Amino acid sequence: MRILVLYATTDGQTRKIARHVMTVLSGIGLGVELLNVTEAEGLDLSRYDRAVLAGSLHAGGYQPALAGFAKAHAAALNAMPTLFLAVSLSAAGDDVQDWQGLNDCLQRFLAETGWTPGYIEHVAGAFRFSEYGYFRAWAMRRIAAVKDPAVQAGQDKEYTDWAALDRVVLGWVA
Repeated sequence: MRILVLYATTDGQTRKIARHVMTVLSGIGLGVELLNVTEAEGLDLSRYDRAVLAGSLHAGGYQPALAGFAKAHAAALNAMPTLFLAVSLSAAGDDVQDWQGLNDCLQRFLAETGWTPGYIEHVAGAFRFSEYGYFRAWAMRRIAAVKDPAVQAGQDKEYTDWAALDRVVLGWVA
């Protein structure tokens, strides 16, 4: 079985998640190709039996390159087993309004692209202050102060539940 793991990343956490997924899948003997969506021009999806797409939510939307790929390849993606890993900081919490916002953004993305993933998993992201510029770091510190006061100013904090992600990926591919 040949699986594509395609990702779009803004601060690097989604890349880390995609690499982890590749390691898990190749660890059980599957052929896996990891690819940043920015390098996917001309990609022939017929080379793959399945696809995992991963993208992160920022300011109400997923990366435009990911949306563009999903839209351009919706027919091929809809014809194969797919998994969408929707990465966000909001997925780390249990705030009802945050989850409603996540689902609204996801539904908008799916409607705009025409892609209907076979399985969708919300994955908690990370505060990656080491990757932020000055203004973004300032804004993210304000968010962290409200959502998780335990976050140390300027120190990265990861919320991704790797064991849960493994269970999702292995269950999807089984």
